[in-house]
Amino acid sequence: MPIYEYVCEKDGSVIELLRPMSQADEPVEDPLGKGRVFKRKHSTFATGGADGKPAGGGGGGGACCPCGKKGGGCGSTN
Repeated sequence: MPIYEYVCEKDGSVIELLRPMSQADEPVEDPLGKGRVFKRKHSTFATGGADGKPAGGGGGGGACCPCGKKGGGCGSTN
């Protein structure tokens, strides 16, 4: 199950909930019982390198057929 972030419209506080995707946009009860309204926040994430700096981008490429030949072209159907 993914973790979703929800932000309070009134005070900007953010909570995280582990929920099934099918419940991602369903209403969220105020965990403190204050009647606050939370809306799902669209989150992003970043990975960091060992030195704390952002890690380099992945990219694609690589082998696309079982033989390992870059770019395919070996005629393999597997």
